[in-house]
Amino acid sequence: QVQLVESGGGLVQAGGSLRLSCAASGRTFSTYAMGWFRQVPGKEREFVAAISWGGSITYYADSVKGRFTISRDNAKNTVYLQMNSLKSEDTAVYYCAAGSRPRATPIEYDYWGQGTQVTVSS
Repeated sequence: QVQLVESGGGLVQAGGSLRLSCAASGRTFSTYAMGWFRQVPGKEREFVAAISWGGSITYYADSVKGRFTISRDNAKNTVYLQMNSLKSEDTAVYYCAAGSRPRATPIEYDYWGQGTQVTVSS
């Protein structure tokens, strides 16, 4: 199994930046694709970004393309989400997930963290 713990969330002003981290346990982290999703009350969980197990392939939601960057450091069992030029609509609980392929739907992922709150003030 894989256990995931997100960190780095908080309150930031619009236009600011945050970097989220997701620390993974287990010895098979490098074999998993990783994704970031976000969710607000009353809404479906929304895809943000994904990265292949080797880190060479990345995908982004149109809403964050050009502003967010997903990366991973397999030696540290950690995936990151660098968020720049934050907007109020980026406010959500952000979750990291591990799965077999870097896809955009939650059902593709097998393991989830507990989430970290990101609040962007306008």
